[in-house]
Amino acid sequence: MRQREAVDVAELPTYGFGARSPIWWGTLGFIALEGMGFALAAGAYLFLAYVNPQWPVAEPPELLAGTLLLVTLLASVLPNVWLDHKAKEENLGAVRIGLVIMSVIGVLTLIIRGFEFGMMNTRWDSSAYGSVLWLLLGLHTTHLLTDVGDTFVVTALMFTKHGKGKRFSDVSDNCFYWHFVVASWVPIYGLIYWAARI
Repeated sequence: MRQREAVDVAELPTYGFGARSPIWWGTLGFIALEGMGFALAAGAYLFLAYVNPQWPVAEPPELLAGTLLLVTLLASVLPNVWLDHKAKEENLGAVRIGLVIMSVIGVLTLIIRGFEFGMMNTRWDSSAYGSVLWLLLGLHTTHLLTDVGDTFVVTALMFTKHGKGKRFSDVSDNCFYWHFVVASWVPIYGLIYWAARI
């Protein structure tokens, strides 16, 4: 009988980062589904703009809050990349600092978004234009809330005895999702604030 050599894998980590983590693949699938939702909502906006002789049917939204949110989200990419790097190094102290920074940024984006809803210059039930604007803004708000909530949970865990091992991978996955939240806002911002002004 032929014998095969056995390798002791007990010392190998039980988690990984990026594509080596099943959670990363789940997050990627989630992003693909949500990206399609954004694409369908954007398609509805463009269809309504095409079939309506007068578009927009109301004054376009004020630029201040939406632009401030865009700048804040783009600026958040730097601390998010830094946090992801520190998570992959499993540097607990730096990860804690980074998570607190990202939590504060997340709350700031939600505050700005609250003002943004008040600057739409149309109600959600006033016309198809108002409905599709609020739909686009509402979809992105849901993603902001989801990621900020996840950031709070991961932050809390990293300040407990559970702040080790797989939790660093969770932080990295959270950073990955935040990149999607930021990237998705750029075309939605253009559609909401500039398509109606062209």
